[in-house]
Amino acid sequence: MSQPVENLDEVLKSHKLSKEEYEDILRILDGRHPNIVEIGIFSAMWSEHCSYKSSKKYLNGFPTKAPWVIQGPGENAGVIDIGDGMAAVFKMESHNHPSYIEPFQGAATGVGGILRDIFTMGARPVANLNALRFGKVRGNDETAKYQRHLVRGVVDGIGSYGNCMGVPTIGGEVSFDESYNGNILVNAFSLGLVKTDEIFLGVASGVGNPVMYVGSKTGRDGLGGAVMSSDSFTEESKSLRPTVQVGDPFTEKLLLEACLELFKTDAIVGIQDMGAAGLTSSSFEMAGKTGAGLRMDLDKVPAREEGMTPYDFMLSESQERMLICAKKGREQEIIDIFEKWELDVAVIGEVTDTARMELFWHGEKVCDMPIAPVSEEAPVLDRPTKRPAYLDEVNAKSVDDFTPIENQEAYEKLLASLEVVDKAWVYNQYDSMVQTNTTKHPGSLDASAIRVKENGKALAMSSDCNPRYCYIDPKGGAALAVVESGRNVAMTGARPLSITDCLNYGNPENPEVMWQFAEGCEGIKEACSALDTPVVSGNVSLYNETNGVSVFPTPAIAMVGLNDDENKVLPSSFQKEGSHIILVGETKGEFGGSLYIKELYGETVGKLPSFDYEKELALWELVIEANKKGLLLSAKDVNLGGIAIALSKMAAVGDKGVFVDFELENARDIFDESQSRALLEVGSIEDLDAVMAMANELGLKAEVIGNVGGKDVKVNEVVMPLDRVKDIYFNTFARTIEQDL
Repeated sequence: MSQPVENLDEVLKSHKLSKEEYEDILRILDGRHPNIVEIGIFSAMWSEHCSYKSSKKYLNGFPTKAPWVIQGPGENAGVIDIGDGMAAVFKMESHNHPSYIEPFQGAATGVGGILRDIFTMGARPVANLNALRFGKVRGNDETAKYQRHLVRGVVDGIGSYGNCMGVPTIGGEVSFDESYNGNILVNAFSLGLVKTDEIFLGVASGVGNPVMYVGSKTGRDGLGGAVMSSDSFTEESKSLRPTVQVGDPFTEKLLLEACLELFKTDAIVGIQDMGAAGLTSSSFEMAGKTGAGLRMDLDKVPAREEGMTPYDFMLSESQERMLICAKKGREQEIIDIFEKWELDVAVIGEVTDTARMELFWHGEKVCDMPIAPVSEEAPVLDRPTKRPAYLDEVNAKSVDDFTPIENQEAYEKLLASLEVVDKAWVYNQYDSMVQTNTTKHPGSLDASAIRVKENGKALAMSSDCNPRYCYIDPKGGAALAVVESGRNVAMTGARPLSITDCLNYGNPENPEVMWQFAEGCEGIKEACSALDTPVVSGNVSLYNETNGVSVFPTPAIAMVGLNDDENKVLPSSFQKEGSHIILVGETKGEFGGSLYIKELYGETVGKLPSFDYEKELALWELVIEANKKGLLLSAKDVNLGGIAIALSKMAAVGDKGVFVDFELENARDIFDESQSRALLEVGSIEDLDAVMAMANELGLKAEVIGNVGGKDVKVNEVVMPLDRVKDIYFNTFARTIEQDL
């Protein structure tokens, strides 16, 4: 065995291990001091990124079961039943820190990693989404210029990787707030399809079964990536560029096809992606799930660089690699498949009955430790929590504390908000139509959708979170992220089924941040239980702060729903001149955390809009059932910027004017953000009567507020020519992001 390390204090500090954790390590190793390889393994496995040590306490209790859930959290991705022997496999992951340090590669490898999570389960990826948060991009100061550089780099990285893989990016969200100036968020979602009886899991079992390495060679890129992602940013963080992995989508495309060919055989027991912490996490997780032991010869791992050490091999985060537990005697079959696809493949070890990880380097044992304590007994921290001091101040303010602004002026500012305008500059860099199954594409508003060729159904998906809501009310804002993503899916006519999440928060060592996180988890639990949309997979990203300033709490939620008929995916933009517009739901004059206050007055204040899960479910039911009966031409939820902005989006995307006139308690309420509301477009009077009757039966307020048609967008006293609305809506974003080019 290699010698215990010298300069222990320095080594522990550089590996982000505490003295208490080192005491735990000594206990696990029966009093023996670990060598550098073993310290590296503990450091990675017990990092925040891999062990969830700060968050695990609050993740317990998430609703994870339903009749349609096949696989909940704990695997590479979640799986739900979509009927006819088919399943959808999906997950969301963060790549925040790498994307801030090196935007192109950080974002590209985020896409690569989430795709591997999907196809490692046996599924072919068929749709990607992303949820992106940037800081201030308007202006000529250094911050705005750098943020525009980050937007361009991240979008380029996502597009180049997804496009090379032949997986359509069908939607997502992009939002902006100064809280992300020092720490952008890049969350990637992928969904794949698989037959329900062909799902593979990340397990290693069967004494004597070979452990095989497949994919790219291992280099030193990404060394320390999991540990780097478990720390805050400072001015020195740009020196961490070497910890960002480098992606190769062409190799990953070969790996995808080779794995899918492999899955048609019955030659393997389990397979695991080498993601964060590389060979360490994949081997410990596969063996940890079954209680097996592993013996691996690290000198047999295909290497890309000279002079690599056992430490390098275990902690490298080189991309496009998988670990396989094969059936004994089937090795050559597997080797033939991967060599056919021109990929590296090697038998590097075998399953044992010791329940220990034994690593060898040219015959010398360099690591010997029990697997279960390392993979299962990472410290679960009970960090102090404290309600943030800022909440009293921001909750005490309301829209009435600000000087009133004329509705026409307010409308023009809101319409041009980067939160509102179309992001074609982003999604036009993504191939959204490859595989030819996209039925509701980026830019078409609300959720996106793909058809499932195998059963004639459609899957709708939407990623949502309003960080302003989460800032003024961490619990309610997180609940509303679930509600909003579900509502968007329902607006396409699909029934929301399950979520995956990406919980992005600041530094957990700050008690106020930990309180925000704990409250956010409670909000998600409450909403998922009330709406019957369990959590099937997810990710936690902490330490999103720079120089002591944390991002707004941002629990991004991606909802997946099922439409029984691929031909009945409901549009969200106006379809027909002369049709009628119904507003469903109550407008209560609620502006807490609203875009209105943020854009007009530059603040994020107020109390969260009230919401009622029963009313929300009734709204979903109305749209889903009315769509099944063919009564609706389009449907769009009302959210940022209220009724006026929702109607403007429907008009711009549908290229049709709109005339709306209806009574409100306060004229500015055309911009309010009351929840559980939608705008429905209906063609005939008969259909109108039928929808109104259905709404009444469900206990929902519904009123006819106007018609589609004409050359203007007119909402009460606010009016703008349709051509101008379209110019602002479709061209503002590109003008902003490209201003330095």
